[in-house]
Amino acid sequence: MPEPARRMTNRTEPRAESKDRSAALYRLLAWLSPSFPTGAFSYSHGLEAGAEAGAVYDRTTLQGWIAAIIEHGSGRIDTDILRDAYRAAEAGDPAALTAANRRGIAFRATSELALESAQQGEAFLGTCVTAWPDPFLAQWADQKNPSPPFRGEREGPVAQRREGEVGIGKRSGIPHLTPALSAPGGGEGARELAASSSGICHSAAFGAAAARAGIALDDALLGYLHAFASNLMSAGLRLGLIGQTDGQRILAGLEPLIASAAAAGKRRDPADFGSATFAVDLASMAHETQYSRLFRS
Repeated sequence: MPEPARRMTNRTEPRAESKDRSAALYRLLAWLSPSFPTGAFSYSHGLEAGAEAGAVYDRTTLQGWIAAIIEHGSGRIDTDILRDAYRAAEAGDPAALTAANRRGIAFRATSELALESAQQGEAFLGTCVTAWPDPFLAQWADQKNPSPPFRGEREGPVAQRREGEVGIGKRSGIPHLTPALSAPGGGEGARELAASSSGICHSAAFGAAAARAGIALDDALLGYLHAFASNLMSAGLRLGLIGQTDGQRILAGLEPLIASAAAAGKRRDPADFGSATFAVDLASMAHETQYSRLFRS
C-alpha cells in the first residue's frame, strides 16, 4: 500500500532576527517593570512637596506637573543622556559613556534629584550586569567603582536650616521659595552634587544597557519616559491625589506628549541641553527639610 501523504504545515522555525527582537523586547519589559529593584517607588521627584503646598491636588494638576517634568525638566535631560550613553555603548566607547554619565549627574537642580538618579542608576546597573552579564558594562561599572552619594543627606547644615528659611508656598498654584535663600548651609547641595561625580546616572546606565541588549533607541527612549511618568503617577496615587482610574487616564493623556518627547530627544542637538521646571526644582528644595514625608525626593 502506498504511504499516506504527509500533511503540509505552515509552521517554520523563527528567524534569528525575530529571536533577537524578542530578546530585546523581553529585556526592555523586565528593566522597566516596577518589580525591577531600582527603588523608584521611594522617589516622588518633588511631587510630595508640591502636594503639601497645594500646587498639585487633582488629576488635572498632577498631569500638568508630570507633563512639565517630561517635556521641560528631568525627562528632557534624561532623553539626551540616554541617547548619548546609548551611542557610546553601541560604539564600545567607555570614555564617551563616562562623559555622558557625568553630565547626567551634574545637571540636577537639587541634591535630592541627583540622589534619585544616582541611587537608581547604581541599583539598575548592579542588577543588570548580575542578571544579564555583559563584559563592557561590567568593566565600565568596575572603573566607575560607584559609592552611594549623599550619605546622611539629613545631616549637616542642610538639615540644620531653621523653619521658614527654605520653604514652599502657593502663589497662583505655583510653588515658590521664601525670601531666605542665603540661609547658612545653602551651598551644601552644590558641594554634594560635586561629590557625586562617582555615581551612576540612571538614564546613562539604562541607555548603555539598552544598546548592549540590541534594544532600538526609539523603544528605549519611549519606554524610559513612560516608566518615569508611571512612577510619578503612582506617587500621586499613594499621596491620595487621584484614584487608580484617574491614574490611567493621566497616562493615556500623556501618550502623545511622551511619544513627542522621546522623538525630540533622539534628534536634539547635544548643545541644546538643559531644563526649565523651576516650580518642580523649588519643590524639591523644600522637600529636603519637609517635616513629614513618605518619599526620599
